Order: sequence, then structure tokens, then C-alpha cells
Amino acid sequence: MKSSIQDVARLAHVSISTVSRSFTRPDLVSQTTRDKVMKAADDLNFSISRSAAALKTGRALRIAVLVSGRLNLWFSSSIIEGLNEVFHDEGYDISIYQMSSTEERSDFFDMLPVRRNVDAVIVISFDIDSNEIEQLKSVDVPIIGINSSLPEERGFNAAARIDDKQGSELAARHLMTLGHRDIVYIRTDREVTLHFSVQGRFESFMECCHANDVEPRVLVTDEGKNNVSKVVTQLLSLDHMPTAISCQEDGIAIPLLFQLERNGFTVPNDISIIGYDDSTYARDLGLTTIRQTPVEMAREAARMTLALIEKQTIDEPFKTFPAQLIVRSTTARLRK
Repeated sequence: MKSSIQDVARLAHVSISTVSRSFTRPDLVSQTTRDKVMKAADDLNFSISRSAAALKTGRALRIAVLVSGRLNLWFSSSIIEGLNEVFHDEGYDISIYQMSSTEERSDFFDMLPVRRNVDAVIVISFDIDSNEIEQLKSVDVPIIGINSSLPEERGFNAAARIDDKQGSELAARHLMTLGHRDIVYIRTDREVTLHFSVQGRFESFMECCHANDVEPRVLVTDEGKNNVSKVVTQLLSLDHMPTAISCQEDGIAIPLLFQLERNGFTVPNDISIIGYDDSTYARDLGLTTIRQTPVEMAREAARMTLALIEKQTIDEPFKTFPAQLIVRSTTARLRK
């Protein structure tokens, strides 16, 4: 039989309100009394209900997390991992809202002012317009971005992001420094407003190449099951193969390595390949890539979220994490 707050009060020889305060407002209870209450609670395997704690604090103890696209992508799952590490320890739950279409996105923003059941909203990797910002502000909760577009100008309270411009320039310059000028860039056809980060990554890569009089060819694929096979078909249909390929993410680069070798190409002797992420298997496969640290970004975003919920001032609310070029064995100098 489950123990109640009355059982704890009886065993500790204190009032029910003292038990409640010991859990929700320990600063109002003497250490001696609180120790008695905690021991009684431990003996009875009792914990105060989440709803009671929420009522006491006036908070929902819930954070809304807006994610664009699939949750099983390395970046998205890493972000959720980092957020949960911090929020779980502080008693907060995460409610994930997957924005796979503009309709789902519209439904969320239309309903949020009615629900008013979250303490903060975290927006991951997609653009957010001024009307949506106003809808969030009407709920009067902090808005935090992770890899979001122009967070300061859009009215976010805080943000953490990777320097995608730097990362893309590192990738482009690496290939050009190795002598490659016949470059293909492979990207997905994700809707720009739902996936700001990858769009900015693409634009920065192209700008860097153009500044060096290099005109990459661009191949676009979907996010379906056979997307890389479709890319290989496109590559083989070109009038000539490139000497180097830059991929929007490791999730394209890694299967592409296997597909090209299956079709008789040797990496990097025939074609150099660079990815973006430094995801789980990149090191084991020797993939040259751009490293980003989504778990670290998420932890920092979560810490800033908690500070904003507590009405604290953040010294540096908009933080940029540097990208890093990781050179391994899938890129090499152009053979004459």
C-alpha cells in the first residue's frame, strides 16, 4: 500500500503542512525538523507528488521543445539527450513537439496561448517568424533557441548555436586547399523555414567557394529510405564525376562512402568526401568532417532556460560554439 503525506507526518511527529514545506519550501523548515521528515519519507518510500510541487511553485514543471524533422537524426537525439540531462535533475519534464510540416507548426502556435502549460519554449534549428514570436510572448514564458535564425533580432531571450558559417568555410577551404575545384555539394530538400541551420550551412559553403572562383554543382535528395542510392544515381548521371564531395551532414556522407565503393570508386583516391557533424560512427570510419557539439549546446541552453525561469540575469545569453575541422582519411590532395 502506497504511503501518504499523512503517514509521513504521523511518523515524524509533525504537521502535514510541515511535511509539505520540507519538500517544497525547505528554507522555511529547520534542519532538524527537515531531517526527521526526510528520514520518515525514506522509511515509508514516500515522495511528494509532482502536481503538488507544481501547484506550490505556480509552474508547470514542463518545457516545450520544438523540433523540426525526424527525432532519430543524430543531431536531434543528441540535443534531446543534453536537455534531458539538465532538466531531469531539476524536476522538469520535456514535451517534444515535432514540426514535420507547416501545418503541424501552425497548430502548435495557434494552441499554445490557450494551453499555457509550459514554463519555457526551446526552438531547435528552424526559422521562426515575428507573428510566432508574438504568440510565444503572449504566454509570457522564456524563448530559447538552439541553432535558430537571428535569435537576438527575433526576440529570443537566449540562444546557443554552432557557428555554421565558420564550419562551412572550414569544409570548403579544406577541399580547395587540397586542390579540388570540381566539387559537388549534396543537400536534402528539407523545407527552409523548418530547417534554418542546414540552409545557412549550404549558403555559407557556396559563398566561400564563389569567393575563390569555384562553382560547386549541387545535388538535392529527399530524406527517404533510399535517398543516398538516389544521390549515387544522380552522380553517375553527371557528364563527369567530381573530384570532391561535401555533404550537408554525416548522415549522407557515411552511407555515400559505402555506395561509391560498391560502384567501383576508391575514397579518397578517386573522390574525396567530407561530412558535417562528427557523429557517432565518423571516427571509426575515418570520415573527414566538421565537428559540432550538440549535447554541450543543449546543456548550456537548458541551464540558461532554468535561469530565465528563475528570473535571473544571464551574463552572456547568446552563445556561439565554434566548429572544428576533423581531418581523417576520406579527403586527400587532388591527383594530377
